[in-house]
Amino acid sequence: MTATAHAFLNASHPIAFAHRGAHEGGEENTPAAFARAVELGYRYIETDVQASRDGVAVVFHDDTLERVMGAEGRIGDHGWDELSRLTTPGGERLMRLDDLLAAFPDTFFNLDAKVEASVEPMAEAIRRCGAVERVCIGSFDVRRTRRVLGLLGGRACWSPSHGGVARLWLAGFGVGSPTLPFPVVQVPTHFRGIPVVTRRFVEAAHASGIHVHVWTVDREEEMRRLLDLGVDGLMTDRPSLLRQVLESRGQWDGR
Repeated sequence: MTATAHAFLNASHPIAFAHRGAHEGGEENTPAAFARAVELGYRYIETDVQASRDGVAVVFHDDTLERVMGAEGRIGDHGWDELSRLTTPGGERLMRLDDLLAAFPDTFFNLDAKVEASVEPMAEAIRRCGAVERVCIGSFDVRRTRRVLGLLGGRACWSPSHGGVARLWLAGFGVGSPTLPFPVVQVPTHFRGIPVVTRRFVEAAHASGIHVHVWTVDREEEMRRLLDLGVDGLMTDRPSLLRQVLESRGQWDGR
């Protein structure tokens, strides 16, 4: 693994991320999904942060409540008191980011700031829980990421959006500067039909001291192919399978 100054990235083997918890056959981003991931031995969980109308950081992916909660409206249109009373079809409740970080104090969290309104509540929750060293911040909007970083004193691990990834991709072909400011890129295998995670891309990242995490990888053959390329982490909706693959290679670094 590539050396790094960030505690979040210090791992002796590729990092296994449970994407939105372990929710195979269940419900994503719920207390049960997170607890199940930890029970499976996962030390890293990827999740998402929205904000309630009254500025509470809520662990939730979608802008609207319908798909997961079976309720109407946007999550940002409701106060936390109202949101906290909602349940999923399986009887699970929403979580505040504060509660998630406190419930699993030995777990690292990859956090995606889904909307602008989530930036300050997210940073405040991380600070309150003393969790700066065990989070990595990302967003499709790099301005959100930079705002969270600024509120955390620039100390947290972070991954860039499309622009930073493109710069690294070009660096693999000798275009632009090989010195880039981010410690990790978190990318899909392909973007608009173009392969992103190639051997050249991984080698360019490692030459610049940058880690490569790939999402969301659910097929065994793809897991093995990417691990053979030397990627530093995989995010999956099939955490049981990823654990089996890593164990078979002597690369499981979980609990």
